[in-house]
Amino acid sequence: MVFSRNTVNGAMCLIGTFLSMAALFVLLEAYFLAVVQVLVYAGAVMVLFLFIIMLLDVKEAAARKTSIYTWAASLIGFGIMIVGVVAINSAESIKTKAANLPVAEGVNLKAFGYELFTTYLLPMQVTGFLLLIAMVGVIALSKKANTP
Repeated sequence: MVFSRNTVNGAMCLIGTFLSMAALFVLLEAYFLAVVQVLVYAGAVMVLFLFIIMLLDVKEAAARKTSIYTWAASLIGFGIMIVGVVAINSAESIKTKAANLPVAEGVNLKAFGYELFTTYLLPMQVTGFLLLIAMVGVIALSKKANTP
């Protein structure tokens, strides 16, 4: 996704990343989060991104030559990442045993929805208003100057 010069291909790779996150949620047995990840992020948000990309007519990034410094910086960054991963995996203090804590009873989607629309009603309304502003902004940006 990061190395794609075409914005549509980058957005499609981002969809693949969102689907991979949903698969991780399924492996963690968080099925609701997996469904929300697919519906909200891989579905609605990416459709909005692609809609904006198509409306703004973003051109493909100009082909540029990569210098030796770019390759050297990439190799150094990759090496630092590998050293960090090895250091984290070999540290004994980080490794912990899974806690056998009881799961709280009564935590379900009904309680989640109730809290979302009672306790957190104002943040929900602000979020909806921000999405409305974003939609109006996209329409205003996509409108040509000479159209009535």
